[in-house]
Amino acid sequence: MNNSTFKRITSNSIIVKIIGAIAGLFPLTIQGTITLLVTTIFLRVFGYGSMDLVVFAITICALTILIFCLFCVIISGLLVQRKIQKKMGEQGIYYEKISVEAEYPNETGFKLPPLNILPLVQLSWNIAYPDYIETRLRATSDGMLSEEIVPAKRCNTEYVTREFTVSDVLGFCRYSWLQKQTVNCLALPKKNTLKSTPLLRSLNAEDGLPNPSGEPEGDRMEIRPYTPGDSVRNIMWKVYARTRQLNIRLAEKSVFHDTKMMAYLLSSKNDEAAAAVARMALERGTLGEDWLFGADGSEKSCDTLASALEAIAKSRSIESEYEYGLENFLTSSAGRSNTHCIVFAAAEYAPWLPQLRRTIGNFPNQFSLVLGTDGFEEPNKPNLWQNLLFRTPPASHCQQKESGSKSEMLKLLTELGQLVKSMIVIDRKSSLSFDKKLRRI
Repeated sequence: MNNSTFKRITSNSIIVKIIGAIAGLFPLTIQGTITLLVTTIFLRVFGYGSMDLVVFAITICALTILIFCLFCVIISGLLVQRKIQKKMGEQGIYYEKISVEAEYPNETGFKLPPLNILPLVQLSWNIAYPDYIETRLRATSDGMLSEEIVPAKRCNTEYVTREFTVSDVLGFCRYSWLQKQTVNCLALPKKNTLKSTPLLRSLNAEDGLPNPSGEPEGDRMEIRPYTPGDSVRNIMWKVYARTRQLNIRLAEKSVFHDTKMMAYLLSSKNDEAAAAVARMALERGTLGEDWLFGADGSEKSCDTLASALEAIAKSRSIESEYEYGLENFLTSSAGRSNTHCIVFAAAEYAPWLPQLRRTIGNFPNQFSLVLGTDGFEEPNKPNLWQNLLFRTPPASHCQQKESGSKSEMLKLLTELGQLVKSMIVIDRKSSLSFDKKLRRI
């Protein structure tokens, strides 16, 4: 993208914001503007021009109602705006932390009394920042309007911006403004049916148990042909007497479950399932006892559950994309250069793929990849008669990508399987786990 294109896009966005701000200050809605124009035309043409008294009386009544609604909305809006700003400015009011879970209705504790200053007006609001949040208003038993939100995606912000609207019941006029509230809003990803995750501990070659696929007593031994320099005490003489081939028997290398673990969450466009898998792994203690966790958007490593969950919620960028941070995470953890690192990511082609390839080649750590998805199915192409009889509803702006093509998934797994030591795919919808060939584990 050249500089001229960037400047043109920036100027267009600024113009759109200015037009939106001016439209928000205009007190009449589309319905009110049309009513005003039609009433004025009929009053001018038929009321005064043809001296039609019936049309004259109807248009005068319509204009009177419109002006009365406009007066009530503007006065009520100014009074309510001043009242809300005063309450939010007071210390200790509306400053409790908002902690919710995505895709579930949650009460935030924010309440306001309904409008009873002037007739024909009503108060409503919605959360404009963070994005992907549905706002519902419910009347409580004490007559207050209580705020209930349903976030579609995870987030972690230091403030919340609400858009308040005072409008009349006829829909002619409105008065809206944005109000910022300094409060921490934490929305964790939805776990859905996830109840457990596979064991994610690494295996290091040290004194401990033999290979976990065998017996713990270590009765399975390694047999290989004799080479010069091997001890004659390890030669299998009975086998040599029978086959005339020199073989030696060695103790099988033992491995143990390492309690030191590193984990990192890579953010991308459709990473809600990966964030949910990372959350489940932390809450269930799957990473073991001694672990470090990091995520895109967080500068510091986390060693406690609370800080790790906050990092997961913050990993979804709202305003601009986060930079790839796995290399900085591994560099800051220099004392764990030989520690196994588990990378949580979305099961999709994302910008982090070439950067992950470079990281694996530059660091001595062993890497495992845990991919999260919301299903993988081949898209069913509708027939001609289905296209004619049925219309596909447009996707909502909050709707997330739930499933991908199975062929694309296998292609991605084949490419990623050459980079890491092990890999697993976890479906958030069904809570099933699959290997790199999409075979159920």
